[in-house]
Amino acid sequence: MPRTAAAPDAAPARSRPLRRPLALGAAALALVLSLVAGLTTNAPTVWGLLPIALYAVLALTGLDLVLVTGIALVSAVLVALPTPGQAGDVLGTSVTDPVTVIGLIIVLGSAAGEVLLRTGVADTLVRAIMRTAEGRGTTVLMYGMMAACMVLVAGLGTLAGALAIAAPLLVPVAARAGFTRSATAATMFLGGCAGLALAPFAGSNIAIMNTADTGYLTYVAVGAGPLAVLSLLLAAVVVPWVQRRSAAQGDHYRPEEVTEERQAEPTPREAARTRRATWTFVAALAATVCYATATKADTTFPLIALPLLIVVTAAAAGLSPKRAAAAVLTGARRMLPMLLLFWMLAALFGFIDLLHPYDVVLDRFGPGLRDMSPVPFALAVAALGWVGVPGATAAQVILIGEVFGPLGDQLGITPAAWVVILLWASKADTYGPLPNANMVGAMGMARATRLPYLLGTGWALLVPACALYAVLLILIL
Repeated sequence: MPRTAAAPDAAPARSRPLRRPLALGAAALALVLSLVAGLTTNAPTVWGLLPIALYAVLALTGLDLVLVTGIALVSAVLVALPTPGQAGDVLGTSVTDPVTVIGLIIVLGSAAGEVLLRTGVADTLVRAIMRTAEGRGTTVLMYGMMAACMVLVAGLGTLAGALAIAAPLLVPVAARAGFTRSATAATMFLGGCAGLALAPFAGSNIAIMNTADTGYLTYVAVGAGPLAVLSLLLAAVVVPWVQRRSAAQGDHYRPEEVTEERQAEPTPREAARTRRATWTFVAALAATVCYATATKADTTFPLIALPLLIVVTAAAAGLSPKRAAAAVLTGARRMLPMLLLFWMLAALFGFIDLLHPYDVVLDRFGPGLRDMSPVPFALAVAALGWVGVPGATAAQVILIGEVFGPLGDQLGITPAAWVVILLWASKADTYGPLPNANMVGAMGMARATRLPYLLGTGWALLVPACALYAVLLILIL
C-alpha cells in the first residue's frame, strides 16, 4: 500500500528541480521581451496581453502563485513603462479594487473557520447531522454523511479543512455500517464538493459573483444549485456501485478502525455553550445569506458578514476576547499570502488597462464576433476549466473574466450565463478528467487507497454535469 501511494509523488519530486530553473529562465526571457515591447510600442497595443499569457503559463508550471503574480506584475510594468504618477495611481487604486477585496474576504473566511474550530461549532454540526441519520439504513446514512460534509464545507468555505474535521467522526460510523473505504471517500467527496460550490463566502464563489456582476440567488439558481442537486441524485447510484465493487475486493475497514476516538467529555456548561454557539452561527449565517439575497447586496457584503459571524459565534461560545483574537489571527495569518497575491493581481490588471489591449482585439475582431453565436464561445471558455490555474480557483475566475469579459460583452453573454461559464471553468477539473488534490484529499481523510474509484466517481458526475450546463447555456443564451 505505501508503495502505491508514494508512486504519484515520486515523479513530480524528480522533475521539480529541473522544471523550476526552466520556468524562471523562461520568465526572465519574457521580462526582457516585455521591456523591448515597452520601449518600441505605445498604447493601445496587443502586447498588453503578454503579462496575462506569462501568468497563465508560469502558473501551470507549478511555481508559487505569489511569485508568478509578482513576475507577471513586473512584466506589465515593463510593457506599460508608466510615469511615477501613473504607477502610484494604479498601485493606490488597486488597494480598494474588487479583486483585492476578494483576497481580503478569503483572509476573513479563514479567520471565521478557525473560530468555528476553537468553539467546537464545526464538530457539533457534524455530530448533530449524524445522530439524525445513524441507524436509519445505509441510504439515509449515506445522505447524512453527504449532508454533514456539505454543511461543514459550505460553512467553512474550504474543502480540505472541513473534511479533516468531519472524517474522524464519519469514518467510524461508516465502518460500523459496513461502508468500504472507497465508498466512504466517494460520499465525502461528492458532499464536500457540492458544499464548496454552495459556500456563500468562499473566495472562488465571491469571485464568480463579482465577475458575473450578479447576486447569490442567481449564482445558486443557475450555477451551484444544479450541481448540488445533481450530486445528491447521482450519489444514490454512484456510491452503491463503488460499494459493491470495492467490497468484492475486500476494501473494508479494519476492526480497530470501527471504534471512534473518544475525546474528553465536555462539562455540561461547556456543552451548553457549544450548542448555543452552534445555533447562533447557523442562525446568523442564514440571516446574512437571506439579507444579501433579499437586498441584492454586492460582493463586498462578506466584509461585514464574516466579522459579524466571528463576533456572534465567539460571544455565544463564551470565548474571551483574547482567545477570540488569537483564533482570528491564526486563521487570517494562513491566508495573508493570498491577500498579497490578489493585490498584485489587481495592480497587474491596472497596468494592463493602461495599454488598452482589448481595444485592439475588439477593433480587429469585433465585427466578426458580432456574427458569432454566443453558445460556442460560452462552451469554449467554460472548457478552460481543464487548463486551470492550480490551487487558485478565485484567481482563475478573475483571469478568465479579464481576458474574455470584453469579448463576451460583445456577444451578449448575460450575467446568468457568466455564472455558468465561470463556475464550470473553475470547478470542472475537481471532477476530472485527471486525478487532483481534492480527490486525493478525500481519499486520505477516508483512509482509502484505490484512486480509480474516486476518479470514476468524478467522471460519473462530470459527464452529466457537462451536458446539464451545456443545456442551461443554450436555454439562457
